[in-house]
Amino acid sequence: MEIVQKVNLQEYEYTLPEERIAKYPLEKRDSSKLLHYQSGKISHHHFFDLPDFLDKGTLLVYNDTKVIPARLIFQRETGARIEIFLLNPVQPTTVIPEIMLSTQPVTWQTMIGNAKKWKSGEILKGVIEIQGQKVVLEAKLVDKENKWVEFDWNSESVPFVDIVESSGEVPLPPYLNRKAEESDKDRYQTVYSEKEGAVAAPTAGLHFTEEVFKNLRKKGIQEAQVTLHVSAGTFQPIKVDDVTSHPMHSEQIHLQKSTIEKLLNQEGPIVAVGTTSVRTLESLYWYGVQLLENKGIAFQVAKLIPYDTRESLPSKNESLQAVLNQMEAEGKVEIMGETEIFIFPGYQFQMIDGLITNFHQPGTTLMLLIGSLIGDDWKKVYQEALDNDYRFLSYGDSSLLWINK
Repeated sequence: MEIVQKVNLQEYEYTLPEERIAKYPLEKRDSSKLLHYQSGKISHHHFFDLPDFLDKGTLLVYNDTKVIPARLIFQRETGARIEIFLLNPVQPTTVIPEIMLSTQPVTWQTMIGNAKKWKSGEILKGVIEIQGQKVVLEAKLVDKENKWVEFDWNSESVPFVDIVESSGEVPLPPYLNRKAEESDKDRYQTVYSEKEGAVAAPTAGLHFTEEVFKNLRKKGIQEAQVTLHVSAGTFQPIKVDDVTSHPMHSEQIHLQKSTIEKLLNQEGPIVAVGTTSVRTLESLYWYGVQLLENKGIAFQVAKLIPYDTRESLPSKNESLQAVLNQMEAEGKVEIMGETEIFIFPGYQFQMIDGLITNFHQPGTTLMLLIGSLIGDDWKKVYQEALDNDYRFLSYGDSSLLWINK
């Protein structure tokens, strides 16, 4: 194992005043500001100007995951409030689309607020109304150490997705320091969200509107969808001096064969919408590398795989073709994988040419990704954004960053 370079996390810190954090979205999604960065040059625009900066034939890749209201609130008979935050499915399946459609009891790994008040085996109950039907939801702590919670309900016609949609709260990021409101159900969701399973929004996509898509298509911009179910680990702070020791979160990926074929045949630039799309695309490349290196057929990308010493790397197309060959051999039209990929300065991007993204918290894994994309110019970009009254974080403004090559 050869780590490309030692990363000093302090170099990816900056001062973010509290008042620059956007607590609420703008009234119109596409009226947010857009900072354009290319070859060291910065200019300021609005998101509805995006088509002006993409050439005909560019492929935009966005993450169509849908945020579930993952924060479930129960009350004990004593009146104590227990908050259960869904993290990862455990049983009867770990596949998110499948567990969301389950009409049988399901078990999730969770985070629990006020956990000390909840005894192992104790059943919490709540009553939900779903399409005029009263449904009793029960939650039981089946593994206190791992915080596994089993959910059961008294209707075999109601899938788990309807349970959370009817009873859960929108899981707003902790740095917003406010409770979710009714408007967040719509605004903390992209207009193209489709596949339930994320517990945080792919926020770079929040700026898109049907009008923006119409203008992009008019110009000949192509589109492709990937699915990465964003986990709460995306907010996990780095607490170690050696960033490579940071326990990178794992996230579930779903990819259609048609998307991989589109990527294989793409000759123009590829622009990822959001860091989650970057993680998906780069993980796909490294899955192909593992297939070519005969390291098994499981689609599992460990956090430091890109930094293993190799004499040479296959091209994007060679890697994607290896994935398609494996899918053909298995008769699959969709693949599911898990990725922990850690992108930090020194990483060589294999799949993308540019990135649409918001402005991120200082000293986080997302800042390391931005540093790997545009080098030390990230400081110039972020200072420009601060100097020009950009709004930061999930509900904040946007940027289009082209990789320095």
